[in-house]
Amino acid sequence: MLSISNFREGAIVNRHHGMETDRSLTVVVEGVNTFGTPVRVNGKLARQTGLHFSASVELTEKINIVEAATTTCYGEFTQKITLVWDKKSFRRCNFYIDDHIFLFTDLAEMRPRKAFDHFYLKKLKELHDKYGLKVTLNTFYHNAHKPFTLDKMPDIWRDEFAANSHWLKFALHAYSEFPDRPYAESSCKDFRRDYDLLQKEITRFAGENSFIEPVVLHWNNISPGVANELLKLGCKCYSESMRHRVMATPPADELTDEERQHKFRSEIYVSPHEPIARHYGFAEEIDYLEKYSAIYDPGLKIFFHHDWIICNLLGLKDIPELFQQTLSRAELYKTDIFSAGGHEQYSFPYYGNYQPDHLQKLEETIRLMVETAQCKPVFYQDGLLGNPAWDE
Repeated sequence: MLSISNFREGAIVNRHHGMETDRSLTVVVEGVNTFGTPVRVNGKLARQTGLHFSASVELTEKINIVEAATTTCYGEFTQKITLVWDKKSFRRCNFYIDDHIFLFTDLAEMRPRKAFDHFYLKKLKELHDKYGLKVTLNTFYHNAHKPFTLDKMPDIWRDEFAANSHWLKFALHAYSEFPDRPYAESSCKDFRRDYDLLQKEITRFAGENSFIEPVVLHWNNISPGVANELLKLGCKCYSESMRHRVMATPPADELTDEERQHKFRSEIYVSPHEPIARHYGFAEEIDYLEKYSAIYDPGLKIFFHHDWIICNLLGLKDIPELFQQTLSRAELYKTDIFSAGGHEQYSFPYYGNYQPDHLQKLEETIRLMVETAQCKPVFYQDGLLGNPAWDE
């Protein structure tokens, strides 16, 4: 057996993993060779001690191929992996808030002089001015709670939205809140209809620069047809994976103590080390994303990322503790990539499950990310998960 052991396929590496210059990032690649024969890594002879080998590799491209090879009496054995160089990496965070339709319904009914006079947009603007927040509002076309569709949204605030489009953007979430998992069995034709419908309306009332590709669709379960269509539309990154998952969102008071520790996830927590995990996902991949935050898929040419917190699933007092756990994990696994989210409806008093402190939860999350973790808010769709270094 010949196996690279310290990096996996699609790993994202940065200055914390080796020696970085303007020209390259040099990392040490380690592995095991049970044949005991000499190993070459990218053509250079590796150092060997017993069955262990290691070699310095200079990465000079955004996407790099690393190959370990050895020749035995049984023939040549090789392993190739893809490593992504996060050039000039910095700590950064992506924020999104799901399920937007109440905001647009309110604006259409109330017609304030300025859109940002509405309490919700006013708070988001305050968070932008205070912390540099950049946020994507994942949006429905249809309000499932009262008669309203997005084509009824006035365009009288178009210039106001356009002027704030550098930090506030809108993306398709689904046609409506119900049914759940709308794209789990959907055709690419149905998905594209919803995508085009929402893009048309967002562009009409908020300007072309206010629309952005989604990084998560409603319930985060999508069919192969929808996945294909997302890729055609230029999808660069997506939350967790494009695989179907069994998901649920039980009320917080019904969670066990163990589940409560992991309730920031949108699915009932199953440890990747439990036997049942293999039936509901790939245990190694789930575990890896929780530790390293993101991974690159060279076949699809997109990044998958992990969201460390969904604000409405936590109590306000729980957020700092979870944040410290996340920060410690980021430091241990040398990642600069963070992501968090919430859901619009919990901020609205007329919603049945209204959380009076939901906007406080959003602010506390953003404050910790920016002030304590020293993260810069970004849109993952820009550059390499918000890092523009390869585009400069």
